[in-house]
Amino acid sequence: MSDITVRVRNVSKRFGDFYAVRNVNFEVQRGECFGLLGPNGAGKSTTIKMMTTLLPIDEGDIEIAGYHYAKNPTRIRESIGYVPQMLSVDGTLTGYENLLLFAKLFGLQKKERERRIEEILQLIDLEEAADQPVKSYSGGMIRRLEIGQAILHRPQVLFLDEPTVGLDPVARRGVWEHIEKLQHEHNMTIILTTHYMDEAESLCSRIAMMNKGQIAALGTIEELREQMGKPDATMDDIFAYFAGHFDNQEGGMKNVARSRRTAKRLG
Repeated sequence: MSDITVRVRNVSKRFGDFYAVRNVNFEVQRGECFGLLGPNGAGKSTTIKMMTTLLPIDEGDIEIAGYHYAKNPTRIRESIGYVPQMLSVDGTLTGYENLLLFAKLFGLQKKERERRIEEILQLIDLEEAADQPVKSYSGGMIRRLEIGQAILHRPQVLFLDEPTVGLDPVARRGVWEHIEKLQHEHNMTIILTTHYMDEAESLCSRIAMMNKGQIAALGTIEELREQMGKPDATMDDIFAYFAGHFDNQEGGMKNVARSRRTAKRLG
């Protein structure tokens, strides 16, 4: 069995005459935490939406868990979990009820869903808060619950779109610990987007840096430093070097507004 869980081959996406993503290629190993970084407008979100089958591919191919986008998009959906920036829990329900709703949507039978919900509550450290309404949860608790929902069906690949935006340092560290637990104890492949360079450095074994719809650089942090010719470069240095300057970012107002809405709802 191949150790490659995700293959993105020559993938492009156009909106009219504009290429949001052009000829993107990368592979992700089983059990790896892979970072997809870049400035706003670089094509990260479009790439993630194609990988999660939320957008059609115009050119190229995506293969996840052995399934090709063109032939088996439904099987891909069954093989992945996705935690978007937008709120994916119901604040009027308890933590347990949110997980139960997702378990039913995934088609789990009663005995199996009860067992998995119990396992997930233990994994995300929400056992004591399971019967409390989610609107009383902290931002970190909400994020952990959203991750729990996304892995109820035991996906092979988990997509995390800026999982700690708006969280305080303690809550961020708690989410990091749970991501690392999923990766190391459950051998889950994780694809992560983030604007926090310390987060990328702490969690990701390899990074693809996107800029203007293309992969500007790909490798481990040490390999990216070698490409720069600066062995002591920080992650901020790496980002600035490969992703360009702030003035080149697109969609600034829209993306700032989205980030602030996310930060506000996570409290």
